[in-house]
Amino acid sequence: MTEAREHHGIAVAMSTVEIVQLAVSELVTNVRKYAPGPALLQMRITGALLQIELWDSSPVLPAVKAPDPKRIGQHGLEIVTALAHTLTVEPTSVGKRITAGILLTPAA
Repeated sequence: MTEAREHHGIAVAMSTVEIVQLAVSELVTNVRKYAPGPALLQMRITGALLQIELWDSSPVLPAVKAPDPKRIGQHGLEIVTALAHTLTVEPTSVGKRITAGILLTPAA
């Protein structure tokens, strides 16, 4: 994110850096907890969005649970859904791919 801003002149809000850090942390934590094997994280800027793409080897598609303030844990995908402008979860031939699109400059 710093490189995009400082070396490529792409407008990236400081709040976006924090949002991306939290989203990546939640996605990677889920992979470490639930996927049996390798994973691949890629990020790229496409227009006004940073696309965070995480592939893992588990074929089980995650589902956002209904909000429950009494539930301890299992809020990761709920958090990412709230932070992301777009979110897709799709099966692949070996596992699944989750793609979260984060706005580089949040709407006012």
